[in-house]
Amino acid sequence: MRLVAALLIVVYHFGAESPLRIERFHPVFARGYLATDFFLMLSGYVLGRAYGPSAISGRITHFQFWLRRAARVWPGHLMVLAAMAGLVFALNVIGTDAHKPSRFAWDQLPLQAMLMHAWGFNSDGWNLPSWSLSALIVCYALFPWFWRAANLTRRPWLPIVLAAAVVVAFDVASRQTNGFGFSEVSIGLSDLPLRIGVLRALPLFLLGLCLARAVELNWPTEKAAKILLTLGCAGLVILQLIGRFDLPSLVCLAAIILGAGRLPVKHPKAWIEEGAKLSFALFITHILVGVMYWSAVHKLIDTVPIGIGGQWLMWIAGFPLAIGAAWVFHTYIDQPVQDRIMPWVRGRGR
Repeated sequence: MRLVAALLIVVYHFGAESPLRIERFHPVFARGYLATDFFLMLSGYVLGRAYGPSAISGRITHFQFWLRRAARVWPGHLMVLAAMAGLVFALNVIGTDAHKPSRFAWDQLPLQAMLMHAWGFNSDGWNLPSWSLSALIVCYALFPWFWRAANLTRRPWLPIVLAAAVVVAFDVASRQTNGFGFSEVSIGLSDLPLRIGVLRALPLFLLGLCLARAVELNWPTEKAAKILLTLGCAGLVILQLIGRFDLPSLVCLAAIILGAGRLPVKHPKAWIEEGAKLSFALFITHILVGVMYWSAVHKLIDTVPIGIGGQWLMWIAGFPLAIGAAWVFHTYIDQPVQDRIMPWVRGRGR
């Protein structure tokens, strides 16, 4: 699911570079933000399943948890951001610009490096998807308290209902306050500006965490989980085909996570596990790959007459390129760095 979400986010971002905006074919292509919402919800679920019992028993402290999560995402983020800054600088030195140069304001780079750009600061450029990491850093800090609150009851459905109410409350508040005062028009939770992405991430992360708590309590039954998974998938597809329905779509996404999470893994596959590991690398590197690739493609199109068919082929070629680059980054850069720093992080947190 993490890999699928990452792939959909890549389609959403690369769609702007297609010869014709792909949402012209169907409005569903303009709803890639749902993949990000799914990713945020799934983050809460995965961490709840992985760290929830340890957080309750005290085997891992509040600081240890945050440090491990920060150490997992920050190095990769910094390495990609540094590569992007080096690329933009090199292009400026030779007298040209990266594709869409307005996105690369140097005064916004420090906020991006510190992962503070989703906390209300105006920094929407550079590695665009990293706003969610900035928001998740806050979610990581609050995770132990969220998990303890979810553990106050043995009724598995109650935290889910309360967390869903929080999501709805945030959405209503956003619409009534024009995006908490950051928009000129009424917008819902999924449309919040990236610079206040933390307000979008918190309720979704909380909902995912509560789904994990329900699964920990062996709820629902496996039969009900299969029904939830089926209805969630079918409902999500139908909703996207007939129009934009964000909150019902979030309900379907939650049903998918809860249904799939409750079902036992009877036949584990190594390639699925590797795909899950690759998802972070794909998520964090695809904008860098896009900056290099689309800069070259648009220069080529401006120089050499290329038909619409050729342009579509070049657009499609961007996807295997992004996946291949993500695999290289994960295998030869990010994972070796993690292998070196994690023993130190675990020792430091004790």
